Amino acid sequence: MVDLVVQVVDDSTDPAVREGVDVEIAKWQSQGINIRCERRDNRNGYKAGAMKEALTQSYVKQCDFVAVFDADFQPEPDYLIRAVPFLVHNPDVALVQARWIFVNANKCLMTRMQEMSLNYHFKVEQESGSTRHAFFGFNGTAGVWRISAMEAAGGWKSRTTVEDMDLAVRVGLHGWKFVYLNDLTVRNELPSKFKAYRFQQHRWSCGPANLFRKMTMEIIFNKRVSIWKKFYVIYSFFFVRKVAVHFLTFFFYCIIVPTSVFFPEIHIPSWSTIYVPSLISIFHTLATPRSFYLVIFWVLFENVMAMHRTKGTCIGLLEGGRVNEWVVTEKLGDALKSKLLSRVVQRKSCYQRVNSKEVMVGVYILGCALYGLIYGHTWLHFYLFLQATAFFVSGFGFVGT
Repeated sequence: MVDLVVQVVDDSTDPAVREGVDVEIAKWQSQGINIRCERRDNRNGYKAGAMKEALTQSYVKQCDFVAVFDADFQPEPDYLIRAVPFLVHNPDVALVQARWIFVNANKCLMTRMQEMSLNYHFKVEQESGSTRHAFFGFNGTAGVWRISAMEAAGGWKSRTTVEDMDLAVRVGLHGWKFVYLNDLTVRNELPSKFKAYRFQQHRWSCGPANLFRKMTMEIIFNKRVSIWKKFYVIYSFFFVRKVAVHFLTFFFYCIIVPTSVFFPEIHIPSWSTIYVPSLISIFHTLATPRSFYLVIFWVLFENVMAMHRTKGTCIGLLEGGRVNEWVVTEKLGDALKSKLLSRVVQRKSCYQRVNSKEVMVGVYILGCALYGLIYGHTWLHFYLFLQATAFFVSGFGFVGT
């Protein structure tokens, strides 16, 4: 007989949320489910601190594995039946990660484009990492861990805002293997507000860059894994995907290419402005075929978001003031369907919706486009007009719900 313990880790300070959690726990306990709630009198370490304390409870000592789900994630009834055997029958496997699918992908154009990016991340990046290296970044939720592997690597740490990636890298450096299951899916919700998405992307870019700074030497001097795996983690996993891609996307396509219209003697080869970006974009859409017709919008929106990711990456690398900023990603659920709530929530004024950084970059690119239209001898101004429009649409708050 396998003992299943459901542990609700509640770090909320909202009395209404706590009351709702208590009601749900009482309901499931009345049905015979072994469910418990763990709360702290502080929020030190945020999610990592809460998870670390939760695993110290006495009843956890009898458990070999722990499945982690964020509050908005909905696993299928057979999730554990399909995931746990990989850990039971493979003693060298520490993590089984499921794929995310999204219940509100059709909410707006922004959620459709998020779906395209995340589908590529799971179906290509996670799949290839699992197949070629038995290593990839834990996504923070929808995964099952071997508790002994976590403890051997030091458990949860709150030194960055990406405690999930931190744990995965440390466990991977201890020689453990990871398995990604593309056919095992867990439903969840995408942020549909642009501000919430920006905060999320700041954390997802700042945290990995900061972790890269903290762990580079630790990875280099690690003696448990091969040189090839260390090279893969430092160069491919961290440097290329977590640092370089953000700088390249923003500075090349939003600064260098627009500025080139003022210097006609400088020739930027077509392969770097047309062919390579087109191939990359097509590869991304292969993971979400139904959204192929949105590829142009996706490229323009990704260039806008590259500005925020570049900023977050710089803060992470330099350990700037917002390096440990943790803002819970706002998700609406069924809130917009509630007539009561819709009367309380008022739409922001035009001034409140303005995002100054996007507007300023949009003005610069628009100026470059106009100059290219009047004095240029290429078709570059067509792209610049489209990119400037994307920055203005985002800057004036017309993205998301």
